[in-house]
Amino acid sequence: MLPDKKKRIGVFFCHCGKNIAGGLNIEALIESSKQIQEVSYVVDNKFSCSEDGQVDIQKAIQEQKLDRIVVVACSPSLHLMTFQRCGEKAGIEPQFVDLIDIRKWTMHGSPQKIAPEKALEKSKKLIELAVKRMRLKRLIPMAEIKTEQSALVIGGGVAGLEAGLDLADKGYKVHIVERLPTIGGKMALLYKVFPTNDCAPCILAPKTAYANIHPNITLLTNSEVKSMGGYIGSFHVKIVQNPRYIEADKCTGCGECVEKCPVKVKDDVFSAGMGQRKAVYIPYDQAIPKKAVIDAQNCLYFRKGVCRLCEKQCPTNAINFGQKPKTVEIKVGAIIVATGFDEYNPTEKSEYGYGRYNNVITQFQLARLLDIDGPTKGQLLRPSDGKEPKRIVMIQCVGSRDVSTNPYCSNICCMYALKHAQIIKEMVLPEAEIYICFIDMRTVGKGFEEYYSRTREIGINFIRARPSEVIQDTETKDLSLKVEDPEIGRLLKLEAGLVVLSCATIPSSGTEQLSKTLGIKLDKDGFFKEMHPKLRPVETNVRGIYICGSDQGPKDIPNAIVQAKAAASCADTELRKNKIKLPQFIVNASKLKKGGR
Repeated sequence: MLPDKKKRIGVFFCHCGKNIAGGLNIEALIESSKQIQEVSYVVDNKFSCSEDGQVDIQKAIQEQKLDRIVVVACSPSLHLMTFQRCGEKAGIEPQFVDLIDIRKWTMHGSPQKIAPEKALEKSKKLIELAVKRMRLKRLIPMAEIKTEQSALVIGGGVAGLEAGLDLADKGYKVHIVERLPTIGGKMALLYKVFPTNDCAPCILAPKTAYANIHPNITLLTNSEVKSMGGYIGSFHVKIVQNPRYIEADKCTGCGECVEKCPVKVKDDVFSAGMGQRKAVYIPYDQAIPKKAVIDAQNCLYFRKGVCRLCEKQCPTNAINFGQKPKTVEIKVGAIIVATGFDEYNPTEKSEYGYGRYNNVITQFQLARLLDIDGPTKGQLLRPSDGKEPKRIVMIQCVGSRDVSTNPYCSNICCMYALKHAQIIKEMVLPEAEIYICFIDMRTVGKGFEEYYSRTREIGINFIRARPSEVIQDTETKDLSLKVEDPEIGRLLKLEAGLVVLSCATIPSSGTEQLSKTLGIKLDKDGFFKEMHPKLRPVETNVRGIYICGSDQGPKDIPNAIVQAKAAASCADTELRKNKIKLPQFIVNASKLKKGGR
């Protein structure tokens, strides 16, 4: 066997202005790199990623006859593709271009910043390992695969619908999987949206209606993704469709079965625990698909083997108590995850009395009470006695900006508190006194600061402080709390008929399990992690799987839609190629796995 041809490896150092050069002895790194086996050329550059820097690298590759290069600069998630394209132009296979990050140890503000002496030693070792890896690396055989011209969208909220419709309009077949019986997500359960106070269902309804009839979209409600295999262009996904116990193709949504059902239970989902529904129910009037669903846990037939009134009443014989979960297998080229968020349960913040006092509710519960299609038909009534509260106190940042729960800002809490205060003052209870207790009022979106100003102008009271414990009067069920008002310099005791907690937005339930199923990473707060927060905000560590909306982090509706469009665009960019090159071992591994199932 002939010995391997000696490699000619080039090492290129980037100063990154002063981000690297200001904290490292570049000359010392250059001298140590020259001593590494099979390093043929070493040079530094002020900005390697600049146009001039890339031209210099290409010239060096050609003049020095380099066949492999290591760029010593910043994170691969930032510029690996930049340098791979640069090397490819000069005749080097992208596989033989590497980028290693030493900037993390030197850049001001980096959480990994260390002393210059330690940074120098770590950099030397990292460069030596990178060169060794490049010296021993062999060309990986590539396979060309045909991309499936279809996509899976997980989540039927506003972000998922936007991404799905964008791709469907481009001609791709789209499967939208939603674990609830209806699409629309949280937005479908809002009354108004800030900063225009438009009707939320009016804005959403065209999207839900179009998704329901779009020839390229298949809606899979009451469904969950159970397994995934394959790779970009050819993902194999198993979806379990849970039974409605209603034949959807027969159900007309007439509601006669609902009317006859004798069982009433608390509706924790579509009324946020503020109202009731039947054991057989249609989620809400504008639900899509508008089909009934039977709650087997509370249905008398499933629990005790009696009743069946709904079956007798149904004019189309749509009731089917024998329905079983159904497994659907699909093959898609790309996956977009848009699973939304949940509202933080403030029970553990015991000082506010949530769960103990009926008249302490959350902002999402308030949204359902203010909705004219909600449990109280838009009347703001106290849960304890059904009376209108004369004074309402809202407490901001419950469960967010708090190191004991969630350290991040939840982004939308300030704005929806302002929105609800406006609705109450202008449309529901004009005489009510409303206080908003806040740490900082964060109104950074377009038109948001003006919205805040308007809220102040109509007589809403703002106190920059976090209240103390909420106490309930056992007879009247009124609430009291103390808060230090810095503007007047004294302690206030506020009496309230209703206390509303502005709670954190947290990852939706099932996020952790879905991350394992898809193989995509979570960030420290439990949201899906993007490849890079600035340059690749909707891409994940798995090529072909994208994220958008509040499952990537707290955000409002406009930003969720922007991300959805970005995710759809990324998927389209890959799918429209029709053919993609992938390492042969990935394709082979997927075939072996599939054959073993």
